[in-house]
Amino acid sequence: MRLRFTRVSERARYYERYLPFVIAILMMPLGYALTGPAPVFGTVVALLGLAGTLTGIYDLIQTQHALMRNYPLSSRMRYLLEHFRPEIRQYFVEDDHAETPFSREQRAVVYRRSKGIEGVRPFGTLHDVYSDGYEWLNHALATTSLDSQDFRIRIGGPDCTRPYDSSVVNISGMSYGALSPNAIEALNRAARAGGFAHTTGEGSISRYHRMGGDLVWQIGSGYFGCRDVNGKFDPGSFAENAADDAVKMIEIKLSQGAKPGHGGILPGPKVTEAIAEARGVPVGVACVSPSSHSAFSTPRQLCDFIARLRDLAGGKPVGLKMCVGHPWEWFALAKAFHATGIAPDFIVVDGGEGGTGAAPVEFADHKGAPLRDGLMLVHNTLVGVGLRDRIKLVASAKIITAFDICRISALGADSVNMARGFMFAIGCIQAQSCHTGKCPTGITTQDPDRYRALVVPNKAERAARFHAATMHALKEACESSGLEHPDQFTPHHLMIRTSPREVRSAASLYDWLAPGVLLSEASAHPAFAKYWDRAQIDSFAMAG
Repeated sequence: MRLRFTRVSERARYYERYLPFVIAILMMPLGYALTGPAPVFGTVVALLGLAGTLTGIYDLIQTQHALMRNYPLSSRMRYLLEHFRPEIRQYFVEDDHAETPFSREQRAVVYRRSKGIEGVRPFGTLHDVYSDGYEWLNHALATTSLDSQDFRIRIGGPDCTRPYDSSVVNISGMSYGALSPNAIEALNRAARAGGFAHTTGEGSISRYHRMGGDLVWQIGSGYFGCRDVNGKFDPGSFAENAADDAVKMIEIKLSQGAKPGHGGILPGPKVTEAIAEARGVPVGVACVSPSSHSAFSTPRQLCDFIARLRDLAGGKPVGLKMCVGHPWEWFALAKAFHATGIAPDFIVVDGGEGGTGAAPVEFADHKGAPLRDGLMLVHNTLVGVGLRDRIKLVASAKIITAFDICRISALGADSVNMARGFMFAIGCIQAQSCHTGKCPTGITTQDPDRYRALVVPNKAERAARFHAATMHALKEACESSGLEHPDQFTPHHLMIRTSPREVRSAASLYDWLAPGVLLSEASAHPAFAKYWDRAQIDSFAMAG
């Protein structure tokens, strides 16, 4: 009896494999029969049956997919659901706080603020305030009342003759080529309207960046916009571009979060005329950013390059962008800054969680120090060598709200750069198709049919409104903590729950170096104890 039942079950599963195909075949005569009493409906049924039958026949005879041969027609439902899985998860499955990569709550905050919609929440927080890792900022009984939300910091060390008064919230580097012309133009117009800075990305300054907004010109290993015919650094073209009044600062890109090599390959296989014009490369040729810089190969040489760029730029601030990797390499840089007396005016610390147009999953998930760890290491090092007051620190990676800004300021940052936040502001829906050239909102594509739908004046207004609303929220956060400026947040203001019954401030939870301590004695901090003495200014390699 059991054997017979087993055989019946096997036959049932066998027939189930072909049931959709059989139904499609039967729909053709059924539709034909219905054309008499219901001509339109019958024709539709017959045509659907014909299409399904032809598709099923193709599935049976093709040799590329075993699943389709074993399950004609029905297997296609699996592929269809798999195709729409990210959208199904994003809109129907994930909760408001699942950061994959940005949560629904984070996106909603940006959308509301960019549209000028009230962002208050009724009935209290949705977070579990007693879960491990929950964070909050202490408020003050003696609050402040600030007249302005236009928080600024002055960037420019003693060797800089043309310092820049920067907003504490600016646009992070996103190249034209990775972003569409309309997206770049909208962001730059927003920067002009809101009085904040727009970092070009390593793709250099395009015609769409020249809409009146302040620019931070990013120089990558491809030296786009300042390269000779061999791809080497060209001081003449650099000086010409750096003289533009819109260019307020120069940023040397060493690495970034999800693409931690010294540059990597920029998105897009072959460049258009406008991209070629910005980058100084031939039209139609593959645009590759080398894996390392050719203008320097040691920490000391990087210091010389910084001084050279500052001189060629007429005294404008010159800084670095980096995601922390080997700690001894960063320590070598810090030692070189101290030994040579040549230091960058600012350092943008990118986190390993920071996004990019496209990156291998191994890089996106497991390369580069996360922002907090990298920032605190850089901050501690500069304090330890007595250079922290001279160098401003900019944090960049998954920063969206005013709380994100306050938290990272408490851990050592002077200002922040946002990329995805401003992308959401101009319409990004996190479709995660940036690398395909088929962005549904026209932001990360060079297809005119797609990016023409992105209306520049409207999107520029939204991005500027998002910046203004974020600055207003930041002002209220400072006032409630009794502060005058975000740079007054300290580790003592940030509280972190370590267990259901224990809470510690960031000041006590993490190790913090005393000013100048690395110049006179060894630090007990694990990273410094292991690697500080093995870092050398004439090589990025660790001494034996």
